[in-house]
Amino acid sequence: MTATLSLTDGLYLARLAAGAVHARLTGAPLEASVPPGSPLQAHGASFVTLERSGALRGCVGTLEPVQPLHRDVVRNAVQAMRDPRLPPVTSADWPALDVKVSVLTRPEPLPAESRAALVAALHPGVDGLILHDHDHAHRSTFLPTVWAKLPDPEEFVAALLRKGGWPAEGWPADIEAFHYASTEFRDSAPRLPIAA
Repeated sequence: MTATLSLTDGLYLARLAAGAVHARLTGAPLEASVPPGSPLQAHGASFVTLERSGALRGCVGTLEPVQPLHRDVVRNAVQAMRDPRLPPVTSADWPALDVKVSVLTRPEPLPAESRAALVAALHPGVDGLILHDHDHAHRSTFLPTVWAKLPDPEEFVAALLRKGGWPAEGWPADIEAFHYASTEFRDSAPRLPIAA
């Protein structure tokens, strides 16, 4: 699966993610049907980001395609509701909750023999970036949308190093880097409140 989907398929995924959150909040079953042969049946990798009035409420995803894309999106939407970095999403969040689904391309390696080589190879605003060490004790990623907040490649890499548990300065000897693209689809607030 690549990040190339029709707008119809992408909007369906965003609605599916929002439906998964709503179903979890209300205890109702999630009703979704994906026709056989749909590109959403192919294995794919996705991230689901939940924001309330612009504030992050959860962001969870997968970097490698391991299951059908529509299932990956549902799983990540439910997991994002309990992002360990933040308080759980509640019914009070629902009316102002924006749901974003990013569909990722397969990661490709980037030169990482030095920090300068990696920074020179990056395409700001385009590349999502994964950093990990050989034994995967440290691993972190930023989606391409993070460039909007960190437009300078040096700052982008420094922040990603910090996120992964490395020092922000210097360059670990055993680090590997991969880049990917993503296409984002949204299901935006406002929403009707969930009845108590």
